[in-house]
Amino acid sequence: MTNGLRNILKGKFLVSEGAFTNWAFIVFCALLAIIMIASSHSAERKVYQVAELNQQLKELRSEFVDTRKTVMQQKMESNVAKKMKQRSIGLSDKPPYKIIVKSK
Repeated sequence: MTNGLRNILKGKFLVSEGAFTNWAFIVFCALLAIIMIASSHSAERKVYQVAELNQQLKELRSEFVDTRKTVMQQKMESNVAKKMKQRSIGLSDKPPYKIIVKSK
């Protein structure tokens, strides 16, 4: 057993008669390792992109809520009345009424 371990440590399995199969296996394992590392980097890049897009989504959602709040405040009758008062247009004293048109 110590002789086999010594041969492995010296690297005799790489230069012996059947070394081609050993080299092919080593190259295959190296290619798999490279593919695994590349896949890992790609996955991490996508995770960072997803995190960045989620941050942008939160910012846009917040901006949307602020804009909607501003628009809702501007649409309120009291705010419209204040703006129209500056133009000398006031609220009507008479309530609106329905016009009914009878067709022949």
